[in-house]
Amino acid sequence: MKKLALFVCLLVVTVAAQAQFEKGKWIINPSVTGLNLSYNTESEKASFGLQAKGGAFLVDNVALLVSAGAQWKGGGTDTYMLGVGGRYYINKVGVYLGADFNLQREDWDGGDKTRFGFGLEAGYAFFLSRTVTIEPAAYWNINKDRSEFGLKVGFGFYF
Repeated sequence: MKKLALFVCLLVVTVAAQAQFEKGKWIINPSVTGLNLSYNTESEKASFGLQAKGGAFLVDNVALLVSAGAQWKGGGTDTYMLGVGGRYYINKVGVYLGADFNLQREDWDGGDKTRFGFGLEAGYAFFLSRTVTIEPAAYWNINKDRSEFGLKVGFGFYF
């Protein structure tokens, strides 16, 4: 009986998820970033970031996204980011891969620097309801002189 109940629950989640990754749907994805692991010496200090993505599904399982974010690190370094990218949902359950190109502006006590970067992410959209997800993900952001790996968690709102 437990196996049958589990099967029915998984079937319902799969059917609910399938309808959200269709052409014409919209997504909004605010998230909290941080827990960075990096070979950049500046990242040894504590950090906290916020990011928001939004976009539309151009075809089934493929979304075009724009993003904006900010990250604050100990020692007075602030990073602001704007980007454009996409997500591909591998299956109807919610596993996705994403990539983006971004422009980052770092401000610190001794000056500032603007860089172009490339980001990759992999995550899972766990459906709390038909239109709301919680989305844990791992990301890797690469630019000219720095590479940053981190974890983030956010919410997805599908319309």
